Amino acid sequence: MTMESTSTGRPTSVAEAPTLQARNSAAFWTATGRSRGHEVIRHRGFVAVDGDERAGLRILIQEPDLDPGEAAELSELTRRAAGPVTVEDPFSSTDLSHLGMRTWQMPIMLRLPGPVAGPALDVTRVQRPEDLQVAERVVIEGFGLDGFEPYRPGELFPTALIEQPGVDVFLASVDGAVAGAGVSVLADGVASHYWIATSSAFRSRGVGRAVMLGALAHLADLPATLTASKLGRPLYESLGYEVAAPSTWWASS
Repeated sequence: MTMESTSTGRPTSVAEAPTLQARNSAAFWTATGRSRGHEVIRHRGFVAVDGDERAGLRILIQEPDLDPGEAAELSELTRRAAGPVTVEDPFSSTDLSHLGMRTWQMPIMLRLPGPVAGPALDVTRVQRPEDLQVAERVVIEGFGLDGFEPYRPGELFPTALIEQPGVDVFLASVDGAVAGAGVSVLADGVASHYWIATSSAFRSRGVGRAVMLGALAHLADLPATLTASKLGRPLYESLGYEVAAPSTWWASS
């Protein structure tokens, strides 16, 4: 993959992808945490969003070399978390096995700037609270987020989320029925994508592709990253994303 530049003039390459994903994930979860009224804790080596018993604790590793104090605080935050814990380590360098959490890896992918096709389905950017709730329901169902059931409107996607700079939520429709949703985040000249979900009634109908193309439409001239599931990777590769590095995830049982 050849090198390109972000809007800030920095070169972008596959080797940079873990850092770019780390920074964007921190931006997204900070925006989410602030929208929910949850505490955001920032250090050089990690960012944590400390939520309630349903939202849980989200930790985003920001550097491959946590110092002893950061490692100790991360462990303490995990032990006293009110709800489920998820730790995202794009560098796959922080060993949390002492905390008894399950772990797995997913690939970080990078797409360099380039043209994108228009979506084959109707894709709209969410602007109204009622549409945000529709997107919220699609994501909860699509990802099987049982921790957010019974459903409480605005808990996963607070209304204030779409007012956060750089955060956009999209809906895709099939014959007038909402079929998919997703979130894009633009921070420091780099885009990334989260919660790309398809309602179970519309799977295998190109909904995920449409959401991605709709989200990429205004970001085509920027580098974009994401962390891909096994099922999602072929779609992202077909859209020009290239596997850059493994990201290690840890979660409480």
